[in-house]
Amino acid sequence: MSEQPVVVLVHGAFAESASWNRVIQRLYDHRLPAVAAANPLRSVEGDAAYVRDVISGIDRPVILVGHSYGGMVISQAAAGNPAVRALVYVAAFAPEPGESALLLSGKFEGSSLGGALVAYPVASGGNEFRIAEDKFHHQFCADLDAGEAALMAATQRPVTERALTDGLTASEPAWRTTPSWFVHGERDLNIPAAALRFMAERAGSRGTHEIAGASHAIAASQPDAVAAAILDAAGHVRG
Repeated sequence: MSEQPVVVLVHGAFAESASWNRVIQRLYDHRLPAVAAANPLRSVEGDAAYVRDVISGIDRPVILVGHSYGGMVISQAAAGNPAVRALVYVAAFAPEPGESALLLSGKFEGSSLGGALVAYPVASGGNEFRIAEDKFHHQFCADLDAGEAALMAATQRPVTERALTDGLTASEPAWRTTPSWFVHGERDLNIPAAALRFMAERAGSRGTHEIAGASHAIAASQPDAVAAAILDAAGHVRG
């Protein structure tokens, strides 16, 4: 029997590692170990280098899971990395070389994220973005209750403009050589469902699940569906 893989979960912009809590609980119910990495959200290459360090420290086969901008990071981090046996894109970007999160989110109509953002300068140069608290619930997690949305707004991790405009620098994205699975919400206001469908098809997804009525925050609102996609990937890795 193959060695038990570890699931490494990489959050995206405006979220944080605890956004995976409900998914992790379900993976534990199936005796599948998981680690939620704290994505720096500073630059695609720098964030991917950090995730590679996390993977290296685990020293076991990995199922790499990314949410939203985290998909940019896992596509870079897993490129040429033999420890990564499967990829799961959770309402996430799956870029070609040179494509950025900003470019892909605007490829199809439907994203209202730009109008919900607050920008301010950071000492390292450029700006970073967060979602305005009064717009967070509708924009990010409309299928969660208002109380949970308020907590998520308060604990959101801002992202730099650089991270959102960085193109993938890997010569070959990981999804081209590593089996991938995709799950996303039908009512995603950050990344239009049409863009998510396009990327899943382009990547030759082994399984694509679109959840009716679900928001961008599907790890919190639809943890059963997200865990199911990861468990599908784990079944492939275990052989």
